[in-house]
Amino acid sequence: MPYADNHGVRIHYWVEGNGPPLVLQHGFLQSLEDWHECGYVDALKGDYRLILVDARGHGGSDKPYDPGAYSLENRVGDVVAVLDALDVEKADFWGYSMGGWIGFGMAEFAPERVGRLVIGGQHPYARNIEGFRQLVRSGIAQGHAAFIAVFEQMIGAIPPGFRSRLLEDDLKAFLTLAQDRGSIEDVLPKIAVPCCLYVGESDPLFEETKLASGAIAGVTFFSLPGLTHLQAFVRSDLVLPRVATFLQG
Repeated sequence: MPYADNHGVRIHYWVEGNGPPLVLQHGFLQSLEDWHECGYVDALKGDYRLILVDARGHGGSDKPYDPGAYSLENRVGDVVAVLDALDVEKADFWGYSMGGWIGFGMAEFAPERVGRLVIGGQHPYARNIEGFRQLVRSGIAQGHAAFIAVFEQMIGAIPPGFRSRLLEDDLKAFLTLAQDRGSIEDVLPKIAVPCCLYVGESDPLFEETKLASGAIAGVTFFSLPGLTHLQAFVRSDLVLPRVATFLQG
């Protein structure tokens, strides 16, 4: 498996397709495999050189148990390390959920490395994620099956591939990285690249994501009626046409 190194932390990535580079960054508890299984890679690889990144603590990347390892600056540095390993000066970036938070971080800490920016199901405001920590603690105490059962009570049924990977994931690493987030909303008026924000209308993050879109000059914003946070990722058939139009604009 290919890896990039960010100050001793190995970051797993995968490259597929031909065309201008496009980074795909997954959400919390996911891995780069989810982009494959939900149809994004097959739909995009004919037009883009897709650079799929496993965030630290996830997938094939290293999983530090030091909370300080999971700063937003470090996560942005992981993406930059992958781009450097591939000799890519600038790429479009598409992040969903936690990956969208990393996208805001790219705009703050590495704007020169970003072309177009797509952020789904995420906002840059302060966020308490104690609920996720409680979920992970229950899994550590009761096992992976109990963890998944509670997770599905929270968000609904999850795809089979996602479920099978969760059964093998490092819950201790998830607990370490599940940290409350400070606001980085000051980045919004500084975003100078073309930017697209989208969110499911049944996502608890809907109102704040929509609010954030109003502070970005020239933003493209769309919402997905009736879709929850997870559904707005899984339903690539509804998301891809809108984002593809933005990326090609």
